[in-house]
Amino acid sequence: MILYAGNILSEYGYTPTFIELLTPKLSERYEIKAVSNKKNQIVRMLDMINNLLINKSKIKLLLIDSYSRRAFWYTYILAKLAHHFKIPYIPILRGGGYPERIIQSPGKCNFIFSNSQKNISPSLYLKTKFEEKGYDVDYIPNFIPVCKYVFKLRDFLKPKLLWVRSFHEIYNPLLAVEILKELKVKHPEAELCMVGPDKDGTLREVEEKAKKLNVINSLKLTGKLSKKEWINLSVNYDIFINTTNFDNHPVSVIEAMALGLPVISTNVGGIPYLIENNVNGLLVPPNDPGVFIRAINKILENNEFSKKMTNRAREMVERFDWDVIKYKWFDTIDCVLNTNKS
Repeated sequence: MILYAGNILSEYGYTPTFIELLTPKLSERYEIKAVSNKKNQIVRMLDMINNLLINKSKIKLLLIDSYSRRAFWYTYILAKLAHHFKIPYIPILRGGGYPERIIQSPGKCNFIFSNSQKNISPSLYLKTKFEEKGYDVDYIPNFIPVCKYVFKLRDFLKPKLLWVRSFHEIYNPLLAVEILKELKVKHPEAELCMVGPDKDGTLREVEEKAKKLNVINSLKLTGKLSKKEWINLSVNYDIFINTTNFDNHPVSVIEAMALGLPVISTNVGGIPYLIENNVNGLLVPPNDPGVFIRAINKILENNEFSKKMTNRAREMVERFDWDVIKYKWFDTIDCVLNTNKS
């Protein structure tokens, strides 16, 4: 049996995390149990520990969605238990803040990533950062079912912006409102749609700021939408903006590229490993609405440039289709299971 530990929280209105996407795919080939769906963070950690202890004689491999902030302690405690019970484990690096965590907790990180069977990163950014610290890391990118994302070639672009993310300060949603305000100076018809659940109260801050800047009538806040719902919504918008201050290998950006939306993103974390500036998207510094405006105008004023950029983006993300990525997962897991056969 494979035990997969991570945050299964979509039933509480959160965006589905990677464990919820990967588990059903792997279950077609392996016996796998995923935990935990407990809403409280401490209870969730205890549930993970309990499942490991109850099933320790049956577990052949432990997968851990490994985050760099508070949930880092899930990884550390589970790694300690797995090492004690001689259960092979694989951390899957999810936290864009891991370079800082390695500095803050060098001893704990060394234990986790030196005793693991393998370390997996969905981004070349974290792979590079970990290898700089001497850790071996394999790259397996996030995946999407590309066939479900119909590519729309946009011939006549309008200043209709789409933002898709959980509302959290690290993703800087307030910057999107500032961008809308400045964009409306030249383009009074500009619109912004923001899709995603609220995680830390910033959704209310966004609404209050939009009212203060007098752009609330040009802002649409949908809350959380299903994947199908926001994909259907995307055909009504022409430019995707990613305003984050921290990032790793965001699926929403990959999805936007698959859908034919020109992407403008802050140049942070793993983003430049995903987007090549002026080739398959545009990169700008964080916290600067002015550079976003210039990038938006560049797209609006150069239709042929936009078409070439979005075509290259679609070609790139086709490498992230599950039918391509699955063999990397199968080879990784089979190698560990075969190596540790009793």
